[in-house]
Amino acid sequence: MDKSRQVIVMCLITHMGLIFFLYPADIIASLSVGQWSAVLFGFICHVSMVAVYTKGLSYCAPRNVIDLFQSAGNAFAFLALLPLAIYFVMMIIITVRAYAEIVTVIFLGNTPLWTIMLLFLAVSTLISSWGVESLFRTAMLVALLFFPFLILVIVLSFQNADWHYLLPLMDRKAASFSYVFHRPYLQSMFAFVGGFLFLGFIPSHVPYQRRKIVWFSFVLLPFFLISVYVPLLTFGENTASKFPFPFIMAVDTVDVSWLMFDRVTMFFMISLLCFVILFLALVKWEMLLLLRRALPAAKAPAVSVLLAVFVFIVCLLVPNWSAVEQMLWWNTYLRLYAAFVIPLVTFALGFSRRRKEAIES
Repeated sequence: MDKSRQVIVMCLITHMGLIFFLYPADIIASLSVGQWSAVLFGFICHVSMVAVYTKGLSYCAPRNVIDLFQSAGNAFAFLALLPLAIYFVMMIIITVRAYAEIVTVIFLGNTPLWTIMLLFLAVSTLISSWGVESLFRTAMLVALLFFPFLILVIVLSFQNADWHYLLPLMDRKAASFSYVFHRPYLQSMFAFVGGFLFLGFIPSHVPYQRRKIVWFSFVLLPFFLISVYVPLLTFGENTASKFPFPFIMAVDTVDVSWLMFDRVTMFFMISLLCFVILFLALVKWEMLLLLRRALPAAKAPAVSVLLAVFVFIVCLLVPNWSAVEQMLWWNTYLRLYAAFVIPLVTFALGFSRRRKEAIES
């Protein structure tokens, strides 16, 4: 049975959980005018890599990305997948620590940080232990429950928009793409990379259509633009650039008396935190597949718990938000490796394997 719908929903949810927090601040810090070009450039890179990655996977079906890399030799697989495993671990640490901080800043100011981190890790570890099919079914349920309300909040977020802030649309810096290699823009790739690599880990008994994934990726483009332009249209560039979470601040200005929550922000946060927990569960599931292939004798539940304990201890050692930002920057090279090298190598190995099979037949 075709599982494309579930895979598409998982793609959408994992990206939505990452778009609205750190991404707008990074894009606004990259450019003072013409932010749409920065969003569009990153999105084109993202869709291109998704197309290359899934094409490479289609060449090697029914193998997953681990099988494909191992077909080139165990030493090659170890050297190629080790940076990806480190990237996954760092991404879990950064996500847990950063989102726990965001929760305390926005609506749980008196709750100890460690309890929120423990909750994130416990729930995501439990969900990841159920396997990928349960992950996809959970994603469908979460999408049905929260996605309509999320769309409602996004529509309401335009309540205080001043469209004069939309102009000017372009300047020399935006046209020259000189911002691409600067720190804020490289950090913004965090929102693109984590949500599509799981496609290479999906087992063969969960079939999906590659073209549908690529085409539905375009659904994300309006959300990337909205996450950046809602705070710009609400506050203007000068003010929006001073906020660590500009979209959250823009949503916080919405005044709706008929909603069940006192603040729309709380409603928005609860929806997105469910998406983030699913994202954490998905990355942990990918990491467990890598660990179990490297250590076949290790028991899955024990490895999962040990990984969660390790992440929790490291998160406790992160002292403040500045350290989180520094970790996000240190992870840049691994992020670029995961975003570009892994899809390109997957395509090259898949193409080589398909060509070899054609010659032999």
